[in-house]
Amino acid sequence: MVSAVGRGEVDVARPMVEIRDLRKRFGDVEVLRGVDLWVSAGEVSVIIGPSGGGKTTLLRCVNGLEKATSGSVRVGGVSLEDGDLDRVRRRVGMVFQQFNLFPHLDVLGNLTLAPRRVLRMRRSEAEARASELLRRVGLAGRETRRPHQLSGGQQQRVAIARALMMEPEVMLFDEVTSALDPELVAEVLDVMRDLAGSGMTMLVVTHEMGFAREVGDRLAFIADGVVVEEGVPADVLGSPREERTRRFLDRVLR
Repeated sequence: MVSAVGRGEVDVARPMVEIRDLRKRFGDVEVLRGVDLWVSAGEVSVIIGPSGGGKTTLLRCVNGLEKATSGSVRVGGVSLEDGDLDRVRRRVGMVFQQFNLFPHLDVLGNLTLAPRRVLRMRRSEAEARASELLRRVGLAGRETRRPHQLSGGQQQRVAIARALMMEPEVMLFDEVTSALDPELVAEVLDVMRDLAGSGMTMLVVTHEMGFAREVGDRLAFIADGVVVEEGVPADVLGSPREERTRRFLDRVLR
């Protein structure tokens, strides 16, 4: 694997996420058709591709929200099929297109609910960690705000902080800027850049090609449920080998 400029070397000997021949069928429709993909510890792997190509389903299989029809997913060496699913989920944080914040809770309540209930974290410890993470995502002092009092970009940054509260080893991002107004996209991408720079292992589905080129260590183009092309982002985006990749990039980059 090739590490991105300005980031440390990734650990090629230790795949943090390992996906082998993953298939997922919904009734008669096979959404994933034999996906092979791995993400090394400390690596940012970016997934691009057309809508309906299987990208979201792939992420949902990685954290166990969807059960694979066949194939295998391993996170930190633990198989989702054979291991403790709750244990694996605690190692994986996921941020969705929609913010999914609890509207009846303030920001502090949204961040501390899961750690206190699942990890049995003391209130004082949870609140201290929440305040630290809010500073990290640029939202210090917003602890008592309700979601409706925040902009879309602020809500998404709260969602990222909430995922980090569980101290995950892997972060999954599913088109986290797609529901935002263009002027709010940059603030969320800046938080993701900071996470990447800190060495967080990340699997990112996005249409933000500049982010993919700048931050990604690897890039996979997925269409029709298969990995069509994979490589260093600059190579895939600048000189795609496959005609299917070229057609997609011609539309999104022009």
